[in-house]
Amino acid sequence: MYQALRTILLSNARCWDADSQRSYQDLFERLDTNKDGKVDVAELRAGLKAMGIFRQGAAQKIVSSGDKNKDGSLDFNEFTKYLKEHEKKLRLTFKSLDRNNDGRIDASEIKQSLAELGMDISREDSLKILQRFDLISVSYVSVHLFSMDIDGTMMVDWNEWREHFLFNPAHNLDDIIRYWKHSSVLDLGDSLAIPDEFTEEEKASGGWWKQLVAGAMAGAVSRTGTAPLDRVKVFMQVHSSKSNRISLVGGLKQMINEGGVTSLWRGNGINVLKIAPETAIKFMSYEQYKKLLASEGKKVETHQRFMAGSLAGATAQTAIYPMEVLKTRLTLRKTGQYSGMFDCAKKILKNEGVRAFYKGYIPNLLGIIPYAGIDLAVYESLKTTWLSYYAKDSANPGILVLLGCGTISSTCGQLASYPLALIRTRMQAQASLDASDQPSMSTLVKKIVAKDGFFGLYRGILPNFMKVIPAVSISYVVYEYMKTGLGISK
Repeated sequence: MYQALRTILLSNARCWDADSQRSYQDLFERLDTNKDGKVDVAELRAGLKAMGIFRQGAAQKIVSSGDKNKDGSLDFNEFTKYLKEHEKKLRLTFKSLDRNNDGRIDASEIKQSLAELGMDISREDSLKILQRFDLISVSYVSVHLFSMDIDGTMMVDWNEWREHFLFNPAHNLDDIIRYWKHSSVLDLGDSLAIPDEFTEEEKASGGWWKQLVAGAMAGAVSRTGTAPLDRVKVFMQVHSSKSNRISLVGGLKQMINEGGVTSLWRGNGINVLKIAPETAIKFMSYEQYKKLLASEGKKVETHQRFMAGSLAGATAQTAIYPMEVLKTRLTLRKTGQYSGMFDCAKKILKNEGVRAFYKGYIPNLLGIIPYAGIDLAVYESLKTTWLSYYAKDSANPGILVLLGCGTISSTCGQLASYPLALIRTRMQAQASLDASDQPSMSTLVKKIVAKDGFFGLYRGILPNFMKVIPAVSISYVVYEYMKTGLGISK
């Protein structure tokens, strides 16, 4: 049925001349079901469905791109101009995939092109894409490859490529993998993940800074919404032990009894304030580290992304670390101890010196490596698994899958780095608790394990896990609203 409808709508498509007005006229008349001389979103959506193109929003994006007079539909001239411009872009993408310039794309060329985009598949998997037509590939390049490979040669030529993608808004490889970009929008309160990446087009147009602003706002709202859980986590990390067990509910009650409900948000102001400088420094340094690590003119590979991301994280943390110390001190403060952020900084400087602003710096840096490495590795594994076994009609996995992959990978990263985060927090808080007892990192680890056992290094992890889902949900919703408000197109 699918092939029959496709044949009716794209009659003789493989033999089209790109300049043939007659071919475009025939296609336009078939799509224009109400014969008003225009193709609107509903008509195009029905036509795309008949052609087996199920990408959500494809019809709207095509009409928006070609609708020059902004009347919500395409007349014949707009329709023709859009198709011709889109074909040019498709031709460039086809040539970029056709590495040996033989006019056809085979499995090895698919594998090589995807590898350069950081999406590694084995030779066997690339052959399966061509041999097992029930297996949906890791990108639009090979989704429905069977329907593209009409002559059964296990290769795709230009005519087959053009027919399949003519009405697919995604025309370049960056668009194809953008769905699977590991976005930093998922703010869990600990900015240790690999920074966000932007295309050259986004950098040139200035769209990158709007996305950073949207991400920062999403992080600010998310952290504010989950601040009580974050504060009780820090409270349990520092005060809880076998001899002084503090439960989640018990910790919340203690804080409310001591300072009222509003005390649950202590330290949140500076936690939000440090998002902007940290994000900016991390992004800028990440771009520079990628240039240093990657060969000129080549795509950045996964291990290079990890190294660049870790170095960028270390650079950003070094620059804003005093704010981390202030955040911990303000989170743990008692009523009346500090009048505000500047008062806290002034008292620390006066009583403890400049070095106090870098307490816990070493375990914090060490925590970046397991967090970023495991986060990236788990995300890539989940992505590959989903694409290999569950993709159906599109490389677009949908919001729930993307959020699920990001949440699980970030949680695994946090689980691995949590003991170092606990040690960091203890060291940051030491001077405010007992100035005479400030052990080194290794001594503190031994002391905690000896007193509370190995699981003493995971004090406070329950509220940390509890805040993951609300933090991710809030981040995503606010991010989408901010993107709309700033005029960022997906």
